[in-house]
Amino acid sequence: MRGTSQETFSTADPDVVVIGGGPAGSTVAALLADKGHDVVLIEKAQHPRFHIGESLLPMNMPLFDRLGLRIEVEAMGIRKHGAEFVSPWHEHTSQFDFGEAMDKNFPYAVHVRRSEFDELMFRHAGKRGARTFEGLRVTGVDMDAGKGTPENRPLVKVKADDGTESAWRPRFVIDASGRDTLLSSQFDTKRRNRKHASAAIYGHFANAERRPGRAEGNISLFWFDHGWIWFIPLKDGTVSVGAVASPVYFKRRKGSLDQFLMETIALAPKLAARLQNATLLEGATTTGNYAYDADVCRGDRFMMVGDAYAFVDPMFSSGVFLAMNSAFEGAAAVDLWLRGEAKQAERAFRRYEKMMDYGPRVFSWFIHRITSPAIRGLFMYPRNLWRMHEALLSILAGDLFRDTPVTSRMWGFKLTYYISSLFVLPQSFRTWALRRRNLKEALEKA
Repeated sequence: MRGTSQETFSTADPDVVVIGGGPAGSTVAALLADKGHDVVLIEKAQHPRFHIGESLLPMNMPLFDRLGLRIEVEAMGIRKHGAEFVSPWHEHTSQFDFGEAMDKNFPYAVHVRRSEFDELMFRHAGKRGARTFEGLRVTGVDMDAGKGTPENRPLVKVKADDGTESAWRPRFVIDASGRDTLLSSQFDTKRRNRKHASAAIYGHFANAERRPGRAEGNISLFWFDHGWIWFIPLKDGTVSVGAVASPVYFKRRKGSLDQFLMETIALAPKLAARLQNATLLEGATTTGNYAYDADVCRGDRFMMVGDAYAFVDPMFSSGVFLAMNSAFEGAAAVDLWLRGEAKQAERAFRRYEKMMDYGPRVFSWFIHRITSPAIRGLFMYPRNLWRMHEALLSILAGDLFRDTPVTSRMWGFKLTYYISSLFVLPQSFRTWALRRRNLKEALEKA
């Protein structure tokens, strides 16, 4: 930890303002504060606050090592050694073990209660020296407010829960506002993903049937006619269960959210059997899950990290990993910029842009096709020809940004998928046509 105390910074013109105290914002704030920069971290809610997205990836674990938080994160979570894929069109289930990926050094991740996890990350940023504020909402950012002045500082406008308004004048602004997408919405650079649209309904259950032994903490993913359903065991004995489908499917709801969730679960009989003695806690919740990104992820004196730039369907639990990874990469670039190392900073920002585009794109390829008959067949009957299965496991573990040789194997996997689609062409066409029709209707009504 750096030696500079928080009391050293008492002005309203910090080096950095970070908007949003989720995993991305808390990570980037901690890293920059640890480098000696004056960082203000602003969160609109009060921790602990509820958030969905409890499942982490194995490549999250080395990031916790670098933050010094691995012990605390593991203590609050349950180990996830792999994933189970369950199809109503197949008698068997398909087991994926992270320990069989190309790099065997990252054999597990954890599931966490996001209320506990996000608060841990936020408090850690404060311990590392960031000035942390809760119950403050950023209402706007004026990037041109400092034009004509020597430092050309933006203006960040803030409103407290009690209505009090204030402002900060940082050198640099980092948008970690998540799906609020503050800057991309303000700049009108947000783009809806026209290949994918979905919504989700979810709840937490007590007394659900878990897998035995070592597999108890594994995530289970159930296909059903209209999408897929997650089953995430948590340490306190509850499970998080949520269905993701086209918004068109959700238009069919006639009763309560609780009733609709149970009706949806009934469409996946193997899941319904595991929940037959379970009790839904606190009621169901629904949310729109439209995928999006922005035209830019950084510009003059600002950048976006995590979901503030892009959001993809949570099929493979990539959200927290992509958010934290972007925070690490982004912090390295901003640190160079704050230190006046312009050429090195520009190279780092360009690497950041490529990474921010690459990660969601890799996961999106699978997500766009996950309901197709061909991809279901490849997941339900995995083969390790030319180490393609190991490469797939590496992708699902989040091993996207290192030198692990997955790229050529994944081209082989994609070729296998396209060839397999030809063998089930009528089913593939029907699935494609239905998806296209649902997507068109969803985007027209959005």
